[in-house]
Amino acid sequence: MGKVAVGAAVVCAAAVCAAGALVVRHRMKSSGKWARAVAILKELEEKCGTPSSKLKQVADAMTVEMHAGLASDGGSKLKMLISYVDNLPTGDEKGLFYALDLGGTNFRVIRVQLGGKDGRVVKQEFEEVSIPPELMTGSSDDLFDYIASALAKFVATESDSLHVSPGRQRELGFTFSFPVKQTSISSGTLMKWTKGFSVEDTVGEDVVAELTKAMERVGLDIRVAALVNDTVGTLAGGRYNNPDVVAAVILGTGTNAAYVERAHAIPKWHGLLPKSGEMVINMEWGNFQSSHLPLTEYDQELDAGSLNPGEQIFEKMISGMYLGEIVRRVLCKMAEQAEIFGDIVPPKLKTPFILRTPHMSAMHHDTSPDLKVVAAKLKDILEISNTSLKLRKLIVELCDIVATRGARLSAAGTVGILKKLGRDTAKDGEKQRSVVALDGGLYEHYTKFRTCMENTLRELLGEEVSGNISVEHSNDGSGIGAALLAASHSQYIEAEES
Repeated sequence: MGKVAVGAAVVCAAAVCAAGALVVRHRMKSSGKWARAVAILKELEEKCGTPSSKLKQVADAMTVEMHAGLASDGGSKLKMLISYVDNLPTGDEKGLFYALDLGGTNFRVIRVQLGGKDGRVVKQEFEEVSIPPELMTGSSDDLFDYIASALAKFVATESDSLHVSPGRQRELGFTFSFPVKQTSISSGTLMKWTKGFSVEDTVGEDVVAELTKAMERVGLDIRVAALVNDTVGTLAGGRYNNPDVVAAVILGTGTNAAYVERAHAIPKWHGLLPKSGEMVINMEWGNFQSSHLPLTEYDQELDAGSLNPGEQIFEKMISGMYLGEIVRRVLCKMAEQAEIFGDIVPPKLKTPFILRTPHMSAMHHDTSPDLKVVAAKLKDILEISNTSLKLRKLIVELCDIVATRGARLSAAGTVGILKKLGRDTAKDGEKQRSVVALDGGLYEHYTKFRTCMENTLRELLGEEVSGNISVEHSNDGSGIGAALLAASHSQYIEAEES
């Protein structure tokens, strides 16, 4: 009996030892995997690093590319498009003006009553109309007839308090957010459609002429006074509210910037110099490229798999369309190499663009002690449950790294513009105020991104200069901004001034 008992005890002890060894091995294995996840994050943090010295190089590169793009078409990755806007609103504009904002599957028609210096924007009304899918791939006449009919219906609802002065033609600012080769303040040729439109017979045509013909066909007498890019509209709206506005930056799904240039500093401008001596330049800065940009393997893979590889590199690092996707790609690598979500990579995590920037922002801003917003987002969007608090903290850190890089780079780009304008240094005894108008959902709704961008501007400009430079939210450039540009380029202005 004694021998059996001893044998049983030995077997039990051996089993306990084996089980213990398994646990230790499992712990070592899981701690090894966790170490791999942390290593992936640390490597990303290093590659995304944006110390002041690097950001100053990015700002300098932006200024150099601006000069090159102004010297000749095709001279730079920055298109530096001449907008033909040489009169920004002053606040003196009076009367009723319309805007048409076409930039996606919906368009807006807007009516604004301006009351001059004292009245400012007295009243505004708008209506949103969705475009039937078949018109997005039909004929040019069908698309523009549909838009003109909706505009005519909207004009017919003018009230006694909102109507055009007797004997005057109505005037409209047309925001058209597709690639256009602008040929004057009120004409431009469509280069190509984007955003799901494929109306082939409009390509190569003047979009203002197409709209004007359609308005004539429905018996609507409106003059298109300005063809506007939404970033230029944001600049106009900003200048209307503050005469110190010198540039506008959009940080939304996409990104762009526009600014006021001295007309004689545009070598590729061959026309008569405008009376104002100024010209608004639409930079198309999303296409900025530089060896100083802190690109990672995730950016390179995202770019290679995109619809426009090699293009819009700056946009792919800083705009709302892509930030969430960069986070997803890093999580994917962690899931594959460090098994952070278990033995298999969650199928949903493999879906490109499933993790959108608003989801990323919600996780980044989670202040609950157990990070329950992070847990909820992982469950709802990626169908990942039972995550540890340690892992959720890692994900918040990942969001922070990607957002911080984007915010700091957008600040560096802005400093590049101020540098080009000679407003990045303090002049002796001069208090030269400069305001940058900002708009876009990313800037407006992603608080940590906005705060980081504004703090980085101060860091790069230094205490003395940043006291004279501020950022202001300028809302609805594509709507109100376009109406304001119709007002500042009205055919009646000279009659009023004389």
